[in-house]
Amino acid sequence: MMTTAVNPASSQMSEAEYADQLKRATLASSLGSALEYFDFALYGLCTALIFNTLFFPQDNPAMATVASFATFGVGFIARPFGGLIFGRLGDKIGRKWVLVVTIVLMGGSSTAIGFLPTYESVGIAAPIMLVIARLLQGFGAGAEQTGSSVLMAEYAPVKQRGFFAALPYIGIQAGSLMASVAFFLLTLMPERQLMAWGWRIPFLASFLLILLALFIRMHLRESPTFVELKASDQVSEHPLRELFTSGTPGVVAAFGMRMAENGGSYMFQTLSMSYFVAVVGSTADKGILSWGVALGALIGLFTVPFSGALSDRYGRRAVYRFGAVFMLVFAFPAWWLLSLGNHFIAVAVVALGVGVGVNFMLGPQCAMFPELFGARHRYLGVAMARELSAVVAGGLAGVLGSYIIAVSNANWVLMAVYMTVLAAITTLSTFMVPETAGRDLTRLDDAVKISQHERSSETMPAVVPETVAAPLASVA
Repeated sequence: MMTTAVNPASSQMSEAEYADQLKRATLASSLGSALEYFDFALYGLCTALIFNTLFFPQDNPAMATVASFATFGVGFIARPFGGLIFGRLGDKIGRKWVLVVTIVLMGGSSTAIGFLPTYESVGIAAPIMLVIARLLQGFGAGAEQTGSSVLMAEYAPVKQRGFFAALPYIGIQAGSLMASVAFFLLTLMPERQLMAWGWRIPFLASFLLILLALFIRMHLRESPTFVELKASDQVSEHPLRELFTSGTPGVVAAFGMRMAENGGSYMFQTLSMSYFVAVVGSTADKGILSWGVALGALIGLFTVPFSGALSDRYGRRAVYRFGAVFMLVFAFPAWWLLSLGNHFIAVAVVALGVGVGVNFMLGPQCAMFPELFGARHRYLGVAMARELSAVVAGGLAGVLGSYIIAVSNANWVLMAVYMTVLAAITTLSTFMVPETAGRDLTRLDDAVKISQHERSSETMPAVVPETVAAPLASVA
């Protein structure tokens, strides 16, 4: 039988304390997400238009752009290793302290990019240092977003978990919006000053977000679910072994569900700009194009929590599947419209793709992925699912997409086919998982492996008595 879903926090602190900690958890998670996506979105915007010129030889500009996107992809390669190491630590020593370490590592590496010398100054050492900084940035980011989503899911009221767990992901939209605005302001500078020192300013300024996020996280209590694990002596000594023996189906399913969300996000936010410049040529207004990403992020400030709330009412799978199908239907019209070379149409396409397609998957994902895994290896499970998929979906999108643009003379059909494949994989993957809304996060088993009887009874969120926590030993 399904164990009744409960909110473990209510047995550990007063109502006022819980409300205060929920606010702190939301703010701490949101700031980390904002920093991560500010840096990643800014790096992506700079990749095709600045880093390809400053950090690589210009004998072949098209291949310099491909090489620049390769360094963008390097950050994704590092993320699974960061997710593996910090994910294990998150399941062994707790969520809070891992989030303190990852924000310092990720933010410090991003700030360091602002100090790097260029190819003209130090030659081949410039791209090497850029790659190292990206590796460290990706290593920290590999567990940052996972930790934020797990922490919020475990803190959130069960009946509203989809909504509350999605709130930190507003930080993603805020970070992307800040990056787009910063990049737009950079493009207003004279090109000589921009390429000489202007591009460094937003990377250096990210240090302020690090300090604020670090201060808040140091004053946050540990996740209620992890506290329950420790109290019941159920903390796993070998979360990686447990994940391989019981959590693999959840990782595979979540991997597939990330293809359209993560891959589509980076195709719209970074590749679309590179593609548009290839179509239009030197007359392309790079500043106007960045507003497509900004508008998409602005829409996401509403669609992410809205889709999360919808998943509380209608279930995670239905809302997630809507976003995937939207991307599937939108792929061919989107890239055809981009091929027209009209600046304002391009802005609308990017805004719609990110603001609706991507974010209607991102909203329910915030609660759904933590719900897929048992409490003893949840951090590691979500980290592996998110970061392994990010290498294939996000990292490969930049390299493969820029290569397609370069060798096909910006053929829009090939780009549309690429996005359609990603969306089809995600759509099919939504049929691989049971409904997880309302699931008790103190359970030790994985949702993908529950019995058919429990699967049917968990179709919609349970009515939750939030007065006392269930003993962990009874949910194993």
